[in-house]
Amino acid sequence: MEAIVFEEFGGPEVLRFKDDVEEPHAGPGQVRVKVAAVGVNPIEYKIRNGWMEQAFPTSLPAVPGNEFAGTVDEIGEGVTGLSVGDEVLGWTATGAYAAYALAQASAVAPRPAALEPTEAAALPVAGETAQRVLDLLDVRTGETLLIHGAAGVVGSMGVQLAVALGATVIGTASPANHDYLRSIGATPVAYGNGLVERVRAVAPQGVDAVFDAAGKGALADSVELRGGTPDRVVTIADPDAAKYDVVFTSGGGDRAKARENLAHQAALTADGKLRISIADTLPLRDAAKAQTLSEGGHVRGKLVLLVG
Repeated sequence: MEAIVFEEFGGPEVLRFKDDVEEPHAGPGQVRVKVAAVGVNPIEYKIRNGWMEQAFPTSLPAVPGNEFAGTVDEIGEGVTGLSVGDEVLGWTATGAYAAYALAQASAVAPRPAALEPTEAAALPVAGETAQRVLDLLDVRTGETLLIHGAAGVVGSMGVQLAVALGATVIGTASPANHDYLRSIGATPVAYGNGLVERVRAVAPQGVDAVFDAAGKGALADSVELRGGTPDRVVTIADPDAAKYDVVFTSGGGDRAKARENLAHQAALTADGKLRISIADTLPLRDAAKAQTLSEGGHVRGKLVLLVG
Protein backbone atom coordinates (compact mmCIF):
# COMPACT_ATOMS: atom_id res chain seq x y z
CA MET A 1 0.00 0.00 0.00
CA GLU A 2 0.99 3.66 -0.30
CA ALA A 3 2.27 5.31 2.87
CA ILE A 4 4.65 7.92 4.21
CA VAL A 5 7.51 6.34 6.14
CA PHE A 6 10.51 7.65 8.05
CA GLU A 7 13.40 5.32 8.85
CA GLU A 8 15.51 7.77 10.85
CA PHE A 9 14.92 10.90 12.90
CA GLY A 10 15.51 14.27 11.32
CA GLY A 11 14.01 17.04 9.24
CA PRO A 12 11.11 16.76 6.81
CA GLU A 13 13.43 15.25 4.22
CA VAL A 14 13.38 11.92 6.13
CA LEU A 15 9.71 11.45 5.17
CA ARG A 16 9.53 9.15 2.15
CA PHE A 17 6.55 8.20 0.01
CA LYS A 18 6.45 4.44 -0.57
CA ASP A 19 4.01 2.31 -2.55
CA ASP A 20 5.08 -1.11 -1.26
CA VAL A 21 4.37 -0.88 2.47
CA GLU A 22 2.73 -3.99 3.86
CA GLU A 23 -0.99 -3.56 4.57
CA PRO A 24 -2.08 -3.89 8.20
CA HIS A 25 -4.98 -6.15 9.16
CA ALA A 26 -7.49 -5.73 11.95
CA GLY A 27 -6.79 -7.66 15.13
CA PRO A 28 -9.18 -8.32 18.02
CA GLY A 29 -11.12 -5.20 18.95
CA GLN A 30 -9.85 -3.32 15.91
CA VAL A 31 -11.14 -2.08 12.57
CA ARG A 32 -9.14 -1.38 9.46
CA VAL A 33 -9.99 1.90 7.76
CA LYS A 34 -9.46 2.86 4.13
CA VAL A 35 -8.14 6.36 4.79
CA ALA A 36 -9.58 9.33 2.90
CA ALA A 37 -8.02 12.23 4.79
CA VAL A 38 -5.48 12.74 7.58
CA GLY A 39 -5.08 15.66 9.97
CA VAL A 40 -1.55 17.03 10.41
CA ASN A 41 -0.54 17.91 13.97
CA PRO A 42 2.55 19.59 15.50
CA ILE A 43 3.31 16.51 17.59
CA GLU A 44 4.15 14.69 14.35
CA TYR A 45 7.13 16.84 13.38
CA LYS A 46 8.34 16.68 16.99
CA ILE A 47 8.22 12.87 16.91
CA ARG A 48 9.88 12.85 13.46
CA ASN A 49 12.73 15.00 14.81
CA GLY A 50 13.23 12.60 17.72
CA TRP A 51 12.35 15.24 20.29
CA MET A 52 9.62 13.17 21.93
CA GLU A 53 11.47 9.89 22.47
CA GLN A 54 11.25 10.09 26.25
CA ALA A 55 7.48 10.56 26.19
CA PHE A 56 6.60 8.67 22.99
CA PRO A 57 9.27 6.09 22.04
CA THR A 58 9.13 5.39 18.31
CA SER A 59 10.09 2.13 16.63
CA LEU A 60 11.61 2.75 13.20
CA PRO A 61 10.59 2.55 10.44
CA ALA A 62 7.42 4.42 11.35
CA VAL A 63 4.35 5.87 9.65
CA PRO A 64 3.27 9.23 11.11
CA GLY A 65 -0.23 10.40 11.86
CA ASN A 66 -2.83 10.03 14.56
CA GLU A 67 -6.22 11.20 13.23
CA PHE A 68 -8.19 10.26 10.14
CA ALA A 69 -11.46 10.08 8.28
CA GLY A 70 -12.24 7.08 6.14
CA THR A 71 -14.29 3.96 5.54
CA VAL A 72 -14.28 0.77 7.60
CA ASP A 73 -13.17 -2.06 5.31
CA GLU A 74 -12.18 -4.83 7.75
CA ILE A 75 -13.56 -5.84 11.14
CA GLY A 76 -11.55 -7.58 13.84
CA GLU A 77 -12.73 -10.28 16.22
CA GLY A 78 -15.09 -9.11 18.93
CA VAL A 79 -16.03 -5.81 17.31
CA THR A 80 -19.70 -4.91 17.50
CA GLY A 81 -21.62 -1.85 16.39
CA LEU A 82 -19.48 -1.26 13.31
CA SER A 83 -19.76 -2.72 9.82
CA VAL A 84 -17.72 -2.75 6.64
CA GLY A 85 -18.66 0.37 4.66
CA ASP A 86 -19.29 2.59 7.69
CA GLU A 87 -17.94 6.13 7.31
CA VAL A 88 -15.94 7.04 10.42
CA LEU A 89 -13.43 9.41 11.96
CA GLY A 90 -11.13 8.91 14.90
CA TRP A 91 -7.67 8.07 16.19
CA THR A 92 -5.33 5.44 14.81
CA ALA A 93 -3.52 2.54 16.43
CA THR A 94 -1.05 2.68 13.51
CA GLY A 95 0.15 5.63 11.46
CA ALA A 96 -2.53 7.48 9.53
CA TYR A 97 -0.34 8.76 6.66
CA ALA A 98 -1.26 5.66 4.69
CA ALA A 99 -3.86 4.09 2.42
CA TYR A 100 -5.03 1.87 5.30
CA ALA A 101 -4.79 2.33 9.05
CA LEU A 102 -5.91 0.38 12.10
CA ALA A 103 -7.97 1.81 14.92
CA GLN A 104 -9.43 0.42 18.10
CA ALA A 105 -13.18 0.16 17.61
CA SER A 106 -13.55 2.27 20.75
CA ALA A 107 -11.54 5.08 19.10
CA VAL A 108 -13.80 5.76 16.12
CA ALA A 109 -17.06 7.63 15.76
CA PRO A 110 -19.57 7.77 12.91
CA ARG A 111 -19.06 10.48 10.30
CA PRO A 112 -22.32 12.28 9.46
CA ALA A 113 -23.03 12.37 5.73
CA ALA A 114 -23.01 16.18 5.76
CA LEU A 115 -19.47 16.28 7.18
CA GLU A 116 -16.82 16.15 4.48
CA PRO A 117 -13.81 13.86 5.11
CA THR A 118 -11.46 16.86 5.06
CA GLU A 119 -13.25 18.50 7.97
CA ALA A 120 -13.77 15.19 9.74
CA ALA A 121 -10.05 14.39 9.69
CA ALA A 122 -9.29 17.77 11.27
CA LEU A 123 -11.61 17.24 14.22
CA PRO A 124 -10.47 14.38 16.52
CA VAL A 125 -7.26 15.79 18.02
CA ALA A 126 -8.40 19.42 18.24
CA GLY A 127 -11.80 18.50 19.64
CA GLU A 128 -10.47 16.04 22.20
CA THR A 129 -7.71 18.39 23.35
CA ALA A 130 -9.97 21.41 23.72
CA GLN A 131 -12.65 19.46 25.59
CA ARG A 132 -10.06 17.83 27.87
CA VAL A 133 -8.64 21.21 28.88
CA LEU A 134 -12.08 22.74 29.46
CA ASP A 135 -12.93 19.78 31.67
CA LEU A 136 -9.68 20.17 33.63
CA LEU A 137 -10.43 23.86 34.09
CA ASP A 138 -14.05 23.10 35.00
CA VAL A 139 -15.27 26.05 32.93
CA ARG A 140 -18.84 27.00 33.78
CA THR A 141 -21.63 29.26 32.59
CA GLY A 142 -21.01 32.90 33.45
CA GLU A 143 -17.25 32.56 33.92
CA THR A 144 -14.54 34.37 31.98
CA LEU A 145 -11.97 32.21 30.19
CA LEU A 146 -8.73 33.48 28.67
CA ILE A 147 -7.36 31.41 25.77
CA HIS A 148 -3.85 31.96 24.45
CA GLY A 149 -3.44 31.04 20.79
CA ALA A 150 -7.18 31.33 20.30
CA ALA A 151 -7.02 31.53 16.50
CA GLY A 152 -5.25 28.18 16.19
CA VAL A 153 -7.10 24.95 15.58
CA VAL A 154 -7.21 23.83 19.23
CA GLY A 155 -7.68 27.37 20.52
CA SER A 156 -10.58 28.16 18.22
CA MET A 157 -12.23 24.86 19.12
CA GLY A 158 -11.82 25.81 22.78
CA VAL A 159 -13.40 29.20 22.10
CA GLN A 160 -16.48 27.69 20.51
CA LEU A 161 -16.96 24.95 23.09
CA ALA A 162 -16.55 27.43 25.96
CA VAL A 163 -18.98 29.89 24.40
CA ALA A 164 -21.47 27.03 24.02
CA LEU A 165 -21.09 26.42 27.76
CA GLY A 166 -22.10 30.03 28.39
CA ALA A 167 -18.64 31.36 29.24
CA THR A 168 -17.22 34.71 28.18
CA VAL A 169 -14.04 34.10 26.20
CA ILE A 170 -11.06 36.42 25.70
CA GLY A 171 -8.63 35.20 23.07
CA THR A 172 -5.05 36.24 22.38
CA ALA A 173 -3.99 36.37 18.74
CA SER A 174 -2.21 38.59 16.25
CA PRO A 175 -4.32 41.54 15.03
CA ALA A 176 -4.79 39.85 11.65
CA ASN A 177 -6.87 37.17 13.39
CA HIS A 178 -9.04 39.43 15.54
CA ASP A 179 -11.99 39.55 13.16
CA TYR A 180 -11.94 35.75 12.98
CA LEU A 181 -12.04 35.50 16.77
CA ARG A 182 -14.99 37.88 16.94
CA SER A 183 -16.79 35.73 14.36
CA ILE A 184 -16.57 32.66 16.63
CA GLY A 185 -17.58 34.49 19.78
CA ALA A 186 -14.36 35.64 21.47
CA THR A 187 -13.16 39.09 22.49
CA PRO A 188 -9.69 39.40 20.91
CA VAL A 189 -6.58 40.93 22.47
CA ALA A 190 -3.07 41.13 21.05
CA TYR A 191 -0.42 38.96 22.67
CA GLY A 192 3.01 40.24 23.71
CA ASN A 193 4.21 42.99 26.02
CA GLY A 194 1.37 44.70 27.89
CA LEU A 195 -0.90 41.64 27.73
CA VAL A 196 -1.94 41.86 31.38
CA GLU A 197 -3.14 45.44 30.99
CA ARG A 198 -4.98 44.68 27.74
CA VAL A 199 -6.81 41.73 29.28
CA ARG A 200 -7.74 43.72 32.36
CA ALA A 201 -9.11 46.47 30.14
CA VAL A 202 -11.65 44.09 28.57
CA ALA A 203 -12.19 41.96 31.70
CA PRO A 204 -12.00 44.30 34.72
CA GLN A 205 -13.78 41.62 36.74
CA GLY A 206 -10.79 39.31 36.21
CA VAL A 207 -10.48 35.90 34.56
CA ASP A 208 -11.64 32.66 36.13
CA ALA A 209 -9.46 30.30 34.10
CA VAL A 210 -6.68 30.31 31.49
CA PHE A 211 -6.20 27.86 28.62
CA ASP A 212 -2.76 28.16 27.02
CA ALA A 213 -2.83 26.63 23.56
CA ALA A 214 0.12 28.68 22.30
CA GLY A 215 3.08 27.88 24.53
CA LYS A 216 4.77 31.20 23.84
CA GLY A 217 5.80 32.36 27.29
CA ALA A 218 2.46 33.65 28.58
CA LEU A 219 2.33 31.62 31.80
CA ALA A 220 3.74 34.35 34.06
CA ASP A 221 1.09 36.77 32.78
CA SER A 222 -1.55 34.07 33.13
CA VAL A 223 -0.72 33.47 36.78
CA GLU A 224 -0.76 37.23 37.40
CA LEU A 225 -4.18 37.52 35.77
CA ARG A 226 -5.40 34.75 38.07
CA GLY A 227 -4.43 36.88 41.06
CA GLY A 228 -1.02 35.31 41.54
CA THR A 229 -2.18 31.67 41.68
CA PRO A 230 -1.58 28.90 39.11
CA ASP A 231 -4.97 27.44 40.07
CA ARG A 232 -7.13 26.90 36.98
CA VAL A 233 -4.32 27.60 34.52
CA VAL A 234 -3.62 24.76 32.05
CA THR A 235 -1.16 24.61 29.15
CA ILE A 236 -0.85 22.11 26.33
CA ALA A 237 2.28 23.67 24.86
CA ASP A 238 4.59 25.46 27.32
CA PRO A 239 7.52 23.36 28.59
CA ASP A 240 7.98 25.84 31.47
CA ALA A 241 4.72 24.73 33.10
CA ALA A 242 6.43 23.22 36.15
CA LYS A 243 8.36 26.44 36.75
CA TYR A 244 5.03 28.18 37.39
CA ASP A 245 3.27 25.21 39.05
CA VAL A 246 0.89 25.17 36.09
CA VAL A 247 -0.80 21.96 34.92
CA PHE A 248 0.56 20.58 31.63
CA THR A 249 -1.68 18.14 29.79
CA SER A 250 -0.65 16.15 26.72
CA GLY A 251 -3.27 13.44 26.32
CA GLY A 252 -4.80 10.44 27.97
CA GLY A 253 -8.14 10.51 29.72
CA ASP A 254 -11.31 8.50 29.27
CA ARG A 255 -11.34 7.10 25.72
CA ALA A 256 -15.03 6.20 25.86
CA LYS A 257 -15.87 9.75 26.86
CA ALA A 258 -13.56 11.09 24.13
CA ARG A 259 -15.37 8.96 21.54
CA GLU A 260 -18.75 10.21 22.77
CA ASN A 261 -17.51 13.81 22.63
CA LEU A 262 -16.13 13.25 19.12
CA ALA A 263 -19.46 11.94 17.85
CA HIS A 264 -21.19 14.97 19.36
CA GLN A 265 -18.67 17.40 17.88
CA ALA A 266 -18.94 15.73 14.46
CA ALA A 267 -22.71 16.19 14.55
CA LEU A 268 -22.35 19.84 15.57
CA THR A 269 -19.84 20.47 12.78
CA ALA A 270 -22.07 18.78 10.23
CA ASP A 271 -24.93 21.03 11.35
CA GLY A 272 -22.78 24.17 11.03
CA LYS A 273 -22.84 24.83 14.79
CA LEU A 274 -19.11 24.19 15.21
CA ARG A 275 -16.48 25.49 12.81
CA ILE A 276 -13.07 24.03 12.14
CA SER A 277 -10.79 26.09 9.92
CA ILE A 278 -8.91 24.26 7.16
CA ALA A 279 -5.72 26.10 6.20
CA ASP A 280 -4.84 23.87 3.23
CA THR A 281 -5.19 20.39 1.80
CA LEU A 282 -2.28 18.56 0.22
CA PRO A 283 -1.85 15.12 -1.39
CA LEU A 284 -0.29 12.39 0.73
CA ARG A 285 2.91 12.63 -1.32
CA ASP A 286 3.38 16.18 0.01
CA ALA A 287 3.54 15.13 3.67
CA ALA A 288 7.02 16.66 4.05
CA LYS A 289 5.70 20.00 2.80
CA ALA A 290 2.75 19.78 5.18
CA GLN A 291 4.99 19.11 8.17
CA THR A 292 7.31 21.94 7.11
CA LEU A 293 4.35 24.32 7.11
CA SER A 294 3.22 22.98 10.47
CA GLU A 295 6.68 23.39 11.96
CA GLY A 296 6.82 26.99 10.70
CA GLY A 297 4.03 27.82 13.15
CA HIS A 298 2.27 30.43 11.01
CA VAL A 299 -0.65 28.38 9.72
CA ARG A 300 -4.13 29.45 10.78
CA GLY A 301 -6.30 26.40 10.62
CA LYS A 302 -5.67 22.74 9.99
CA LEU A 303 -3.46 21.15 7.39
CA VAL A 304 -5.01 17.99 5.92
CA LEU A 305 -3.49 15.30 3.72
CA LEU A 306 -5.75 13.72 1.12
CA VAL A 307 -5.23 10.02 0.46
CA GLY A 308 -6.03 8.22 -2.76
